[in-house]
Formats: sequence, C-alpha cells, structure tokens
Amino acid sequence: MSVSGAAARVRGRVDDLRTRLWPVPVIGILAAVVLGVLLPRVDRAWQTSAGGNGAALHLFGGGADAARAVLSTIAGSLVTATSLIFSLTVVTLQLASSQYSPRLLRTFTRDGVVQVTLGLFLATFTYALAVLRVVRSRDTDSVVDEVFIPRLSVTVAVGLTLASVVTLALFLAHLAREIRVETVLARVHEESLGVIRRVYPHPASQEPHEEPRPTSPGRPVLAPRSGFLTAVGQQELRSAAREQRGLVALQTPVGSFVVAGATVGRVHADADADEEELATAAARALTIEDERTAVQDPAFGLRQIVDVAVRALSPGVNDPTTAVHALGWAGALLVDLAGRECGPLVLHDDDGDVRAVVARPSFAELMTLGFEQPLRYGSTDPQVLAALASGLDEVGRASTTPGQRITVRAWLGRLRGTVDEAAPQEPARQYLHELCDRAADGIESAGLDASGEPRGFGHRTHV
Repeated sequence: MSVSGAAARVRGRVDDLRTRLWPVPVIGILAAVVLGVLLPRVDRAWQTSAGGNGAALHLFGGGADAARAVLSTIAGSLVTATSLIFSLTVVTLQLASSQYSPRLLRTFTRDGVVQVTLGLFLATFTYALAVLRVVRSRDTDSVVDEVFIPRLSVTVAVGLTLASVVTLALFLAHLAREIRVETVLARVHEESLGVIRRVYPHPASQEPHEEPRPTSPGRPVLAPRSGFLTAVGQQELRSAAREQRGLVALQTPVGSFVVAGATVGRVHADADADEEELATAAARALTIEDERTAVQDPAFGLRQIVDVAVRALSPGVNDPTTAVHALGWAGALLVDLAGRECGPLVLHDDDGDVRAVVARPSFAELMTLGFEQPLRYGSTDPQVLAALASGLDEVGRASTTPGQRITVRAWLGRLRGTVDEAAPQEPARQYLHELCDRAADGIESAGLDASGEPRGFGHRTHV
C-alpha cells in the first residue's frame, strides 16, 4: 500500500495538533462565546412569550444581584481550578521528561482527558462572563432601563460548573493512573503496534531480499531542510520515477535526522530523461519536521520504550524493575516485527517495473535498537539479563525466516558472553545460562514446520 505525500503530511498535521494543548480549549472558548451570546436571546424570547419573568421551579429563581453573584463566583472559581489543572499538567510533563524520557511528552500532551478538562473549565469561565454582561436590574448604571434575569442561561452556567467539578475529580483519578510507568509503556506499545502494522503490512518473506542495481551513477537527492525525516510520499516517488523512466533509491529511513543539503538518496534515469527534475521531485516527496513523530516511523515507539529502560538503569534512577517491565514491552514489539517483511520497501509501477526503493529499518537494526543499550547498561544486573534472555526466547520462537533466526542467535551469543564477563554469583549465572539454552532451543524449534522438517521457502510479496 503506497502512501501519498499529501496524505502523509495531513496525517502528520493531525498528529501534531493532537499533541498540542491549545486546540480543544480554544474550540471550547469559541463555543462558549457563541452560547453566551445566543442563549440569553433565547432566554429573553422565552420569558417574553411566557409572560412575566418566566420563572420556573427547575430554573434559577433568584434576582439580578443573586444572578451576578452566582456568575461571578463561577468565573472566579473556574480560573483558580484551571490554574490547578495547568500546574498538575506541567508537573506531569516534567516528571515524564525527567523520569521516563523526553520523547514521551507527546504521549501526555495528546491525552484527550487533559485537553477536554482544560477546554471545559475555560469554556465555563468564558460562558459565565458572557452571560454576566446581560444581567440587568433597575439600579444598574445602564442606558437600558429594564430588568432582565437570564434564568435559563444562569441555570446552564450552574450545570456547566457541576460538570466541571465532576470532570476535575475524574481528571485527578486519570492523572494518577497515567503517570504510572506501566500505563505509559502499554500506551506506547499500543500506538507503536498500529504504526508497525501500517508500515510493515506484509508477512515476512522466506526468500532473500534483492534490491535493483542501477546502471548509472545517478544524481543525489538533497534534503531541502534540516530536521527529522518524518514521512515519504510513496505515490509521488513512483509517479515521478515512472514519468522519467527512472529509479528513486532513498537511503535514509524515516526517523533519521538529516542536514539541509545532505544526500538522502539517489535517482537514476535513462540517458534521455531529466535526472535533475526527478531528484527535485523526490526531494518534494520528503516531509521533514523539527520533531520526530510516529506517523511512518516504526522504530520510534521502540525507541521510547528502550529510553524508559535505559533511564531506569541509570545511577540517578536505579530502578531495574522498571527496566525489566520496559524490556517486556520492547520484546512484545519485536515479536510482532518477527512476522513481518522488514527492510527496504520496493515500489513497482503498473507494468511491474521497480520505480522506487524506500529505506526502512531492517529486522536486525530493530533488534539492535531493542537490545543494544539495555544489554550494555544492564550487564551487571541479573534481573535485566534474565529479561533480555526471555525476550530473545520469545522473539526467536516467533522468527519466521532464516535471517531472523541468525540475528537472534547472534544476540543470544552476545548475551552469553555478557553473562560470562559479568560473572554474577551462583546460582544466578547457572539460571541465566539455562535461560539462554531455552532460548536456543526456541530458535531451533522456530525453524521447523509441524512435521519437524526445516521450513521451506515461500514467495516474496512486492508492493
């Protein structure tokens, strides 16, 4: 499935808006202004048609002074409560940045409960001020000599205040749950699974991957600006290459930081085609932002989880249990990746000709991301080493290709070497070697089919 550059940019903009705290509150404020202007008019028309002041048992029954007091109290209390919510949100963001990882801030700022709570409180405050301006009494210094008590509007303000109080209680309970590391890891894992299944939609191929070999040296594709490569317009690449009868080979995967003017790939075209135009079109298909996102980046979620594990293993935090939990979620992502076709994406045109090769992280690179730093920084902790061995066991049993099993075996060898070098005391060393032996058996069993014979080769699936 190819993705257009426009669709990728739209998805990126939507994701960017979801991680900002201002859109939902601004929408709530605008809605409150409209409601605060229109509802008093409805209130006045209803009271006029009903005759008299239109009082009812289920509506606000006080006078003008009471209405002003209620609305003023609502406005003042909501400002104080909103300040509390902002303070708690800032503290949560600071905790997430220092205790877990700065790359997890997007997870917290995109939280819908936080955004809705801020929106409701600010909307109630704005609505109370908008209604307060239309309350009239005979002693009011106003050019309009009439009494008007917007009973329906004040009642709605009281209802919004009660809803805000309930929302505040739910917000506090939600915040206490969201700052727990288990909740954070589970949420990152869930989001990452969606990205992985979108970027790697095809099952792993048994055949070795062969990339096309260009016959010309080609022209470089230069990054238009500095930043993180967040998306690639696959349809634009394929269309431009087909028009110029050429090939686009992007060598920089999504998620990498690029410098303006740096080479991110090369284009190859026939002698009578315009390689410069093809290179320009390929550069336009790239989306480069100031911040790394998970829109087309399957490694970003794994990076976040590993960051939590590494931060937990740092001397300043020293929380190996959190590291073990994080490694469990990282292993779950790698198990899902073991059944998918990782590595470069080959794009064909309608005639079956290869028109673009888009770099994507390979299974070996993702394994390095998931195990390299935890193995280095947790080499002296038996719990961390045991979690790594269990993770390799699960990934090895889920491996579907010989190349994946070779990668897992290599990491299992590195783990054995680390266990021998760290030399944990018995019986920890014996237990770790038993886990490694179990993982080795799992790798061997993954290479056999139901009859016990080695798995054969399947058919490669092209995009």
